[in-house]
Amino acid sequence: MTRITRRSFSKMAGALGATAAMSLAGYPRMAAAASPRVVVVGGGFGGATLARYLHGFDSNIKMTLIEQSKSFVTCPFSNTVIAGMNKIDRVTHGYDGLRGLGIDVVHDTATGIDPAKKTVSLKGGGTLGYDRLVLSPGIAFKWDAIEGYDEKASGSLPHAWKAGPQTLLLRKQLEAMPDGGVFIISPPVNPFRCPPGPAERVSLVASYFKTHKPRSKILVLDPKEKFSKQGLFTEGWKQLYPGMIDYMNLSNDGRVLRVDAKGMTLHTDFAEHKGDVINFIPPQKAGAIAETAGLTNDSGWCPVDQRTFESTVHKGIHVIGDTSIASPMPKSGFAANTQAKVCAAALAAMLKGEDPGTPKFVNTCYSLVAPDYGISVAMVYGFDKGKIVKIKGSGGLSPSGAPAAVRKREADYARGWYDSITREMFA
Repeated sequence: MTRITRRSFSKMAGALGATAAMSLAGYPRMAAAASPRVVVVGGGFGGATLARYLHGFDSNIKMTLIEQSKSFVTCPFSNTVIAGMNKIDRVTHGYDGLRGLGIDVVHDTATGIDPAKKTVSLKGGGTLGYDRLVLSPGIAFKWDAIEGYDEKASGSLPHAWKAGPQTLLLRKQLEAMPDGGVFIISPPVNPFRCPPGPAERVSLVASYFKTHKPRSKILVLDPKEKFSKQGLFTEGWKQLYPGMIDYMNLSNDGRVLRVDAKGMTLHTDFAEHKGDVINFIPPQKAGAIAETAGLTNDSGWCPVDQRTFESTVHKGIHVIGDTSIASPMPKSGFAANTQAKVCAAALAAMLKGEDPGTPKFVNTCYSLVAPDYGISVAMVYGFDKGKIVKIKGSGGLSPSGAPAAVRKREADYARGWYDSITREMFA
């Protein structure tokens, strides 16, 4: 993979993420004769970004954002809360910025969609009509995938893969864990939200243990053969946390078959592992409203026209972010953000009867191995023969064996990226 600098990638990301998507539809701003209605379900990295950018493309559009929570707690950087580096306020954001633009933000839950009538039903009562609908509801969990782990079990063995109360629960358990205790984390099979997230969590919990509970151990039970940025993570673990982390993959009895929540034990093919704190992250699927509306296929995710993110099941409905099938793009906050910009530009064009153009996408993923030790991977994507494709030579990966100063700069870039993208979404 071709190496690029953080500076050059930041410039490239800004150009592709904030302006290239706009150019797909010529950045239309002239008001249409009538005010089209667009409803957006989900106010995270996909939905909030789309609402803001679509308003910028055409402020004549009558837009409603449906989000059940009055504030959005981001999964990115929630690991810093679990490790005690930040408080939950650091990753919590409100919707006043979007309201200030004239976007109607409704705090309710979408419970049903009628594609024929073009309406969305709300839990609080009533319906909303639309000309175009955008879904960005994130993930749901496959509670029945692993014996013994259901929503009730997550009250004692938190997944913390939807940020908020689960984040605080896992943090509280780690604080209460005795020095010399065992923390077990079991990530899910692919695909799932934020592929490098479990390894970052391992890293930052290890950083917390190193300072506050140095006799404690971490056991990773991974049902996969490998994980994202594995070489860079394991290099950091050897350097910073020698002897603390035991990683077991699919070939080394890392697959969990049964969970005993009461006994705080995970059962694999050949062993039983008891932990003082267990972070079990179950397999995932599209957000509930997408499944209820019949927009998913056998994979549990939503197939889309990757040029416009319009559903291939129901026309007039667009699906972005974690819920959509956008391979080879990962399910990440940055991916949802850039998909939202492309989709917004396509919508602005389509509502005017114009061609949506040919998209480009960008994704970068920063991870913290320690507070001052960052690593990253980046990729630019094009569109060819009806599919999103990686652009050869465009990607970048942090170098192995880099000096401490480089790792610190990447950690600073990670914080800068987070502040920039959340400001773009919510300010």
